[in-house]
Amino acid sequence: MPFGWGVNPSLSQFDQRLCRLLSRQVEISYWSYQQAPDEPCCIQTVVDLLDDYLQLQPQPLHLIGHGLSGALGLLYARLHPARVKSLTLLSVGSNPAVGWDAHYYALRNHLPCDRQMLLIQMAHLLFGCRNSRQMASLAKLLEQILDCELTPHSLAAHQRFSPGGVDVPLLVCNGAHDVIVDPNAHSRWQPWLHPGDRLWTCPEGRHFFHYTHASKTSPVILDFWQQTLSSMSGNALIEIIS
Repeated sequence: MPFGWGVNPSLSQFDQRLCRLLSRQVEISYWSYQQAPDEPCCIQTVVDLLDDYLQLQPQPLHLIGHGLSGALGLLYARLHPARVKSLTLLSVGSNPAVGWDAHYYALRNHLPCDRQMLLIQMAHLLFGCRNSRQMASLAKLLEQILDCELTPHSLAAHQRFSPGGVDVPLLVCNGAHDVIVDPNAHSRWQPWLHPGDRLWTCPEGRHFFHYTHASKTSPVILDFWQQTLSSMSGNALIEIIS
């Protein structure tokens, strides 16, 4: 069974279309983390909670995660490779710490714009929409994440994740028009790939390509999982991280 997980509840809506398509072929479980209002942003806390859950599973899992969730899945797979059968990363660059929030804070440091204008600009960059009402709605969602949910960056400090790969089968996917994980950031995964690992680019996709182009993304993931299953003995669970 695959396993997906999400550390930003506001973004979980963008995972559901892909989950529905995948669930037609395999049974999928979804683990979510929600940060309490007075809780500090601590990456290790999330990794420990995920480990508490995965220790209860009878078999290693196929993990899949987008953005920050994928980056944390990468950290987890490095720490506990025996509990991970494979790892699928969506919109995670070769420098895992560089997500959309890092780009937002870089813009805040360099552009003389108010916060709302920058959030609307980020909404356009991430989703490609031009409708003013849609961009305002997405900007509000991004603001909710920055103010109330887990994020590794702030105006005061930026957390770092070590670049590099993992010792489990790896699929890394991105969108061809993603300005956060651009083609160069995607291709820089190449030195860390092992035989059987894959890089895939969604031709028309942006940062949330797995939502806008779920029907093109799901066959790639299913084929990777099938390849992994065929190369091992026995079955495996699959878990999704979002």
